[in-house]
Amino acid sequence: MRISVVIPSHNRSATLTRALQSVYHQSSPVDEVILVDDGSTDASGDLVAQRFPQVRILRQANRGVSAARNRGIAAARYEWIALLDSDDSWLPHKIRAVREARGKAPDFVLFHSDEIWVRNGIRVNPMRKHRKDGGWIFEKCLPLCAISPSATVMQKSTLRELGMFDETLPACEDYDLWLRLCHRHPVYYIDQPLIVKHGGHTDQLSRRYPAMDQYRLRALHRLLLSGDLPAAYFRAAESVFLHKLEILINGAKKHRNQALIDEFGTLRETWRKHGGTVAPC
Repeated sequence: MRISVVIPSHNRSATLTRALQSVYHQSSPVDEVILVDDGSTDASGDLVAQRFPQVRILRQANRGVSAARNRGIAAARYEWIALLDSDDSWLPHKIRAVREARGKAPDFVLFHSDEIWVRNGIRVNPMRKHRKDGGWIFEKCLPLCAISPSATVMQKSTLRELGMFDETLPACEDYDLWLRLCHRHPVYYIDQPLIVKHGGHTDQLSRRYPAMDQYRLRALHRLLLSGDLPAAYFRAAESVFLHKLEILINGAKKHRNQALIDEFGTLRETWRKHGGTVAPC
């Protein structure tokens, strides 16, 4: 199992050293590390070139995390892709645990794990709704993102079949990808924390983009229209879609966000008129 690591980064000089050290301190070494410098202006790419000369650095104009991941995945030499966000880190036995899991379950296309959360330097406990799981988890992926990108090791060929990350979504691009993957494939869950997610910093996407459910709704809407979902999955996805739609519209009215009211109010009315005619497979 040969593994390429893909790290997208934009102005993360403060965290990249920690992320890369966690990769190179693995008890089972990876085969390649790719950093996609997404238009950084803080010289973080140069810092990595000096401290970690073995890293392949790809530079591009700032196009967002999805474009950066897609570029790194496309350039990867090996079939298995391990994602790592530039503000996260791996525990030293992550790659060994994934390789051992694949030895037990060679037919799975994605492996992921539990995680440790650290916010502003203090460990916090995730809520029950963030609990991870394995198998056929499509319905568990509907309310919120059920897989952390930094926890994943997945097949490059599967990502290509799915169409990679959606570069039109500025946030929730991982939620969108897991929906497209998990209605087609079961996933393997390693029930131990193998990564540390570091939060609380000001440039997190969840802080940059308010009303994150607008992006989840766009992903759900597209999936519902695709005709790819079995009937049971379609009904579950439609239920979550309509529930999120009402919450978003009510929130937009409260905050007087006319753009969201117009976009999603129209979407609601259109779905009420024509949604039931969309035929699940």
